[in-house]
Amino acid sequence: MSRSLRQAIDVATAALARAGIDSARIDAELLAAHLAGTDRGRLATIDEPDADFFRRYDEIIDARRTRIPVQHLTGSAPFGPLDLTVGPGVFIPRPETEALLEWALAQRMPEHPVIVDLCTGSGALAIALATARPQARVIAVDDDPTALGYARRNAESTAVEVVRADVTVAGLLPELRGSVDLVVSNPPYIPLGAQLEPEVADHDPAHALFGGDDGMAVIGPMARLAGGWLKPGGFFAVEHDDTTSQLTVETISATELFTDITPRHDLAGRPRFVTACRTACNPKEPA
Repeated sequence: MSRSLRQAIDVATAALARAGIDSARIDAELLAAHLAGTDRGRLATIDEPDADFFRRYDEIIDARRTRIPVQHLTGSAPFGPLDLTVGPGVFIPRPETEALLEWALAQRMPEHPVIVDLCTGSGALAIALATARPQARVIAVDDDPTALGYARRNAESTAVEVVRADVTVAGLLPELRGSVDLVVSNPPYIPLGAQLEPEVADHDPAHALFGGDDGMAVIGPMARLAGGWLKPGGFFAVEHDDTTSQLTVETISATELFTDITPRHDLAGRPRFVTACRTACNPKEPA
């Protein structure tokens, strides 16, 4: 890395830190790499940038200082092996959700499984699962047209089926009843009134964030929907707020459709998602 580029990154890091950004150095390097058309780890190998680079770098750092997310400035977000297109109007996938992805990929399923990703947003989980299991039928569901636009764009090179539908509607997609092997979701789950970082509060769509007073407004109906779709022995995994792990367990349990209901943690050790296994059908279930 040239001396002037290193100096520019140092100045940018200090400016972002003064703006209250904890990841100041990482963000300064990511944005420099984005403008240079390289990876953050290869910054040291690039030639001395020209004056236009430094002008654009100052501009993008000024934008980041206002707490615009890095992903909106670069137009992309990493998720597992993917690099997804994101922007205003769609929830930015987070590394925390990769723990749910790892769990899902570790489950034993048929050679040609049917997988449904509810509240798909950018399509992160659906596309990652389809990439890892190319013989699967993967259906991505969301009710927001802006999010679905991003999901369709991200899924262009895959066989993921993108469907517009409201996952809180009972009896949705009845043709899936009893035929699904895995349902996953990163739904709106933040309880109303929670304090959020400006990057989230001001730039992620509220529709993708908040799950009612207790965070369960979507998770409850979704659990019942998933229970109707899953085969006996099929798997369900849903992300939740780090304050609502036990409430998510209780909400899924209340459906009386699942067993092995298990709270799980993300890679940082925080309570992050709950998994469950569909029970065999019983006389209490609706036809």
